[in-house]
Amino acid sequence: MPASFVGRRTELALLHKRLDRVTADGAGVAVAMRGRRQVGKSRLVQEFCDRAGRPYVFFTATKGASPVEGIADFMAELRESSLPTDPELVPRTAPANWPDAFRALAALLPDTPSIVVLDELPWLAEQDPVFDGALQTAWDRLLSGRPVLLLLLGSDLHMMERFTAYDRPFYGRADSLVLGPLNPAETGNALGLAAPDAIDAHLVSGGLPGILRAWPHGTPALDFIESECADPASPLFGVPEAALLAEFPAPDQARRVLEAVGSGDRTHANIAATAGSQSGALPSGILSPLLRRLTDEKRVLASDAPLSTRPGKPALYRVADSNLRLYLAAMRSAQELSRRGRPEAAYRVVERRWTAWRGRAVEPLIRQALELAAASGDFPWPDTDVVGGWWNRRFAPEIDLVGSDRAPVAGTIFFAGSVKWLATPFDQHDLTTLAQGATEIPGFHSDTAGLAVVSLSGTTSAVSADAVGLVWGPQEVVSAWES
Repeated sequence: MPASFVGRRTELALLHKRLDRVTADGAGVAVAMRGRRQVGKSRLVQEFCDRAGRPYVFFTATKGASPVEGIADFMAELRESSLPTDPELVPRTAPANWPDAFRALAALLPDTPSIVVLDELPWLAEQDPVFDGALQTAWDRLLSGRPVLLLLLGSDLHMMERFTAYDRPFYGRADSLVLGPLNPAETGNALGLAAPDAIDAHLVSGGLPGILRAWPHGTPALDFIESECADPASPLFGVPEAALLAEFPAPDQARRVLEAVGSGDRTHANIAATAGSQSGALPSGILSPLLRRLTDEKRVLASDAPLSTRPGKPALYRVADSNLRLYLAAMRSAQELSRRGRPEAAYRVVERRWTAWRGRAVEPLIRQALELAAASGDFPWPDTDVVGGWWNRRFAPEIDLVGSDRAPVAGTIFFAGSVKWLATPFDQHDLTTLAQGATEIPGFHSDTAGLAVVSLSGTTSAVSADAVGLVWGPQEVVSAWES
């Protein structure tokens, strides 16, 4: 089994840096940390508290609880924490409101550095409309002058962004920290996998620690999926299912749009047709706002536009998290078969869809890896800032990789490339197709721009180094996160 806590060296260092600031200045520091469910926020902060060796209280809100229940739970957690020098100092009768609860907290803070954690902050704001203002007042008058590190955690990305927005009470008072999933290098290290299998594991798990903790050491992705298909309660099913239910508890239009994208529809027209009803496709006046909400607020979808020196259409949509993407594409159907006691049939569902799903799912990961490599400087086109793709309205051709100086409209195109994530190597036919397709990209000039190949199985001898400026395999993709 993987270690109980892996990776997060950068994030731990950032938290320790802020605790060091509290120690040096004797004044409070607040950090608002946001990240999707199951990304490991609570686990990271608990590990930080354990390593810090300072007194702390860790309070997690309960969704749907009343303000009275929330305050009572907070005081109970405070009494059992290491924060008060004497638990009897905590009032036995819970305060009637959050301002009084924060005053009780301030009275218990020691003169030495301490840590206060409020987890699932958006749920507290849902319970009590004056919570944000009460926290701001308490911070300004009671807490910020004390040596305390206040950590505010939340899974609702939009709500957490709004919490520190300019028109909200806590504006300018907290540092913002976004916690993403473990990267492919961390995933590979946690599971003891070589680069090709590490990438597969990252795509399947989404880099989510809640899934990786159940993943046997050294097990390739398909082997893990096959074993988990015998367990309908596996985190491989449960984690994305819980995320889906938390974000979309009712089967409304937003849920139908997400499921349409998850099933493989990428364009506005196809999503409208699939998410529609018996009366026809979903009207643009309804679908467009839903897509904006799912991409800009919920961040559950991502939108990709063709990258070139001219504005391009159409935009293509995808499920942003690869684990949820796999769940909607295959694992949800497999889970139903698993629940009916048919694990072999469940695995066959995933196995049939695996190659096509992986080929699409790996493309955003490779684009991100190329951007990281370009930023490090050891790259044939070091001025590359953005890596996207390009296509026309006919999707003929569709170019997997386009490197440029900016987006959404490029000033200069540095390279065009192809991703071939199959068991067969990239060959001369693939190179000819890429070279011909690249010439159709607005702004691509073969005398100044190059070609790039990223292939799971390498290239054939017919693909000469003179014709291609960059050839990457799985190891180079993973190494982009190690530099």
